[in-house]
Amino acid sequence: MTLKEKISLFPHSPGVYRYYDSEGNVIYVGKAKDLHKRVAQYFVPPERLTRKTAIMVSRIADAQYSVVDTEADALLLENNLIKQYKPKYNILLKDSKTYPWICVSSGDYPKVFLTRKITRDGSRYFGPYSSVTHARNLLELFSSLYPLRTCSLKITSEAILRGKFRPCLNYHIGRCKGCCIGGISVQDYNRNIEEIVHLLKGGGREMIRHYRDLMSEAAGNLDFETAEIYRQKMQSLENHYSKSLIMNTQMGSMDVFSLVFDSNEAYGNFMRLRDGAVIQSLNLGFKMNIEEDRTEVLGMFIAEIQSKFGDLSSEVLVPFRPGVDIDGVEFRIPLRGDKLALLELSAKNAKEMRFNALKQKEHTDPDDFRRKVLEELRDAIGMKELPVHIECFDNSNIQGTNPVASCVVFRDGVPSKKDYRHFNIKTVVGANDYASMKEVVNRRYSRMLAETPEDLPQLVVIDGGKGQLSFAYEALAELGLTDRLTVVGLAKRLEEVIRVGDPYPLFIDRNSQALKVLQRIRDEAHRFGITHHRNRRSKAQTESALREIKGVGEKTEQRLVLHYGSVARIAAAPADDLAALVGKDLAVRIKTYLNSSSDSEVSVCKDTGSR
Repeated sequence: MTLKEKISLFPHSPGVYRYYDSEGNVIYVGKAKDLHKRVAQYFVPPERLTRKTAIMVSRIADAQYSVVDTEADALLLENNLIKQYKPKYNILLKDSKTYPWICVSSGDYPKVFLTRKITRDGSRYFGPYSSVTHARNLLELFSSLYPLRTCSLKITSEAILRGKFRPCLNYHIGRCKGCCIGGISVQDYNRNIEEIVHLLKGGGREMIRHYRDLMSEAAGNLDFETAEIYRQKMQSLENHYSKSLIMNTQMGSMDVFSLVFDSNEAYGNFMRLRDGAVIQSLNLGFKMNIEEDRTEVLGMFIAEIQSKFGDLSSEVLVPFRPGVDIDGVEFRIPLRGDKLALLELSAKNAKEMRFNALKQKEHTDPDDFRRKVLEELRDAIGMKELPVHIECFDNSNIQGTNPVASCVVFRDGVPSKKDYRHFNIKTVVGANDYASMKEVVNRRYSRMLAETPEDLPQLVVIDGGKGQLSFAYEALAELGLTDRLTVVGLAKRLEEVIRVGDPYPLFIDRNSQALKVLQRIRDEAHRFGITHHRNRRSKAQTESALREIKGVGEKTEQRLVLHYGSVARIAAAPADDLAALVGKDLAVRIKTYLNSSSDSEVSVCKDTGSR
């Protein structure tokens, strides 16, 4: 697989990409809001690049990526990896403490301030923040909520008793309670500090609700200036709680492993944190020649990482217990909180690797790719058989007029257009999608049972929700087919899969190939049905226009439409040409009717005539 083909499979997700030279060295690290679009910008004709960029691109032998949740996370991860690898073509930052943190100092009267330097003096640090403005807004918010000291005095109980300090301006204007003169007790002051720490740790959801209530109350009293102040405070808190997993000092140092399985293959992601920062991320694939236990595969993955990067951290996050024990290493399966979110981020990278591997097989081995997609669909829906034959039904009508239905057929994951069928609704009057669905399903499979019972599909997809699915199931039950095939509904609003007897819809991963094949067959049924419906409407409109003319019957109508192609062209035809086709008297009547009538039906037929 060439480098350009590999890059074409990069996802449209935020993340960080890495370029490697022929010796396996990282030569460039970059971030992107959309990995696919950003990386593609490098692989254009050299004359469209700057000289330095063109030189770098000429030395790229391989490219890897790591997906993250937000663009801010991509910014932080890029910064970590640049420090780790020191790539030749990146701007290397001399200050390794690039992003600001909020520090809560130690002591009797702690200070809360912004810093780029982390020290081991007992202080607590929160962040980092990719936006300095965001961090400063938080400090201003805390100052408005709590009277915090900003001075650098070393305040102790003895100094206060001796009257060593004099209060500053902040005390006189009410922005400080006068810690230096004993204006507030250590207990009361530290109670405020703990509330701030609680907010910084993510416990401020009730504070957001409180500000929202105050904002609404102020707006109700027409005090819009105060309402705006509360709105800004609320937004500052909301922005803070979209915190980053890429750098989090509360996590310390640990390793993370995740695995996703696909038949006889597995795809894994490894992440390494040091002092709360992700410094490494690596994807690996495993091909299992025999049926391996998943715990053994995870053990092999861990051993491979040890051989590449040395000893593991003392804490390792895993999705399940590996088939190996290592002295000094504690394997943990997180159930909640930031560690679970970090494990999910790792799993997201492993799933992206699996997706890319499938897309690669679509080009190199399409038959194997389609089989894997069908296996994924079978497992997602919970079927026993592989759905090599799928049929999908869709209804089409406009306010009950010209109701039709369509059935499209997929065999081995691809359309089998020779098996497509149209249905004109015969027994249902008006716009009744449920009864129409029951009719066409009954007609389709009663005929199939009579003519080709061995060709029944494994999976039937109904375009619609519970109502359409229930009536389709009734038709199958009346034919005795409910045990011989699986039927599901696909509701378009949330793309949920509806199953008979299950009160809860099934949500298949939006990025999975299983959902994509269901969407494709549903969209194809819709397209096929709409085309047939439009043709029927056009024919009905043509008939309604010409048949109202005295002397025009079915054969005359067919002769006119075949000759001219549409009613609009008949109306515009010269009288002599028309007379040569249908006679002089009838030609006069046709011209008079079509050109002078103001009936809306005629106007419609003129606009929708078909060749």
